[in-house]
Amino acid sequence: MSKSFVQITTDVSRALATLRKETPDTMQGFNAMAKGAMQDGELSELQKELIALAIAVTQRCDACVGFHVKALIRLGASRQQMMETLSVCTYMGGGPALMYAAEAVRAWEEMSPKATTA
Repeated sequence: MSKSFVQITTDVSRALATLRKETPDTMQGFNAMAKGAMQDGELSELQKELIALAIAVTQRCDACVGFHVKALIRLGASRQQMMETLSVCTYMGGGPALMYAAEAVRAWEEMSPKATTA
């Protein structure tokens, strides 16, 4: 059975809600860090999400791949922007990064309403 990035992000979101309830200080701190790191600055939020996807791929984090692909789609990233990011991941991370680059493509295709293979 193939994994579903929609299901992975849904399941992890549910678990994160429990963490927010039971460890509010930790989660508030993490959310503040995320908000500060991802806001527009010299790099745009979209550029930062591409970087986050690259890290998710090289760290082999399914949920991270799903969440950052979803954010890229929300921000209007193009498939080509993602593909170029994945090319750099493969260059820097070798075979294991290539396997997770393929997972990011699967996440894009599953989550994007306008996904194309061209």
